[in-house]
Amino acid sequence: MTEALERAVLPPFSDLDPFSPDVLLEPEPMHHLLREAGPVVRLSRYDVHALARYEQVHAALVDWQRFESGAGVGLTNFRHEKPWRPPSLLLEADPPAHDAPRRVLREILAPPALRRLRESWLATAEELVDRVLAEGPEVDAFAALAKAFPLRVFPDAVGLGPDGRENLLPYGNMAFNAFGPVNDLVTADAHRVAELSAWVNAQCAREALSEDGFGARIWAAADRGDLTHEQAPLVVRSLLTAGVDTTVHGLAAALYAFTTHPEQWQLLRERPEAARIAFDEAVRWQSPVQTFFRTATTDVRVAGTVVPEGTKILMFLGAANRDPARWNAPDRFDLTRDPSGHVGFGMGIHQCVGQHVARLEAETLLTALARRVRRIEPAGIPCRHPNNTLRSWVSLPVRLVPAG
Repeated sequence: MTEALERAVLPPFSDLDPFSPDVLLEPEPMHHLLREAGPVVRLSRYDVHALARYEQVHAALVDWQRFESGAGVGLTNFRHEKPWRPPSLLLEADPPAHDAPRRVLREILAPPALRRLRESWLATAEELVDRVLAEGPEVDAFAALAKAFPLRVFPDAVGLGPDGRENLLPYGNMAFNAFGPVNDLVTADAHRVAELSAWVNAQCAREALSEDGFGARIWAAADRGDLTHEQAPLVVRSLLTAGVDTTVHGLAAALYAFTTHPEQWQLLRERPEAARIAFDEAVRWQSPVQTFFRTATTDVRVAGTVVPEGTKILMFLGAANRDPARWNAPDRFDLTRDPSGHVGFGMGIHQCVGQHVARLEAETLLTALARRVRRIEPAGIPCRHPNNTLRSWVSLPVRLVPAG
């Protein structure tokens, strides 16, 4: 035992299970208990160190040298166990392997490219909202809006063909479940792993992609030598995996927020330029990505506790985003708040490279809704979908009251 370990403060132990069905559906009570327990908590069920306060989660996210992603951002430790698919070159890699793929995607998804998409995406959003309103006041906002819009515009932008897009969310559900323990959620998907993986991998091939999308530009970067040709399909896969589910459930979170905070919808209608703030506040408030793991590369002292080298650290992004030490009235969805600094998209070099794409999707859809809908009211009980990593949805019944 090292001298540092001998002097370490022992963290409180907890037998809480963050992957139990009840907690996955309603994590806030457990988040409160973990924040109250201390800056570091040892979760005995999985033998991991948990961070639930904003200060420690943020510090771990930006310290890639001591909290690595290359050993996997799930419970599985890639140092000792083989991953179920080739690791993501963005999410599950550290410098130098991480540098070139991120640089290529950052250039492809730069603001000028996104500005060129804004007009067409807004027209698509307006067309979708008009069609939904024409079908009647009551609608499942998850299926008809939060899911339908990203599954149309984002695969188009990547360059996917029209067939098979219904596979994207099941694949993402499977991929995000795999970051947790091998529980019933993982085994329920086992029979589709080969099928869904084969479909997604086929979409990442050069010949499957249109000539004018993000995917083609990734392959062009490989032709220039900015990436290897072996890396190109893995970067396309990372874009597809990270760019659909998180946006879908982030949009659902925003729509849910407006059904439960009607005064905030009126504020958005008065200030439609606040659409992006609304999306970021929804991501902070609901945190579509609830957790990610890191692995200690050395003995790391965190608030007096030494986390031993090789140990998995479970970061509760959702808990950090509602930490009262960082946010005033954190359980309230509030468009007058400055939500910048939330960790819903990560932080540091692994911060979501496609976050501005998600913001543009949200901005265009929420803008189209605000122009046409006077009120968004609950029309039934919302239904969550349990996932080991995502705060996701099955349905969100609402009543859309058209503007006069």
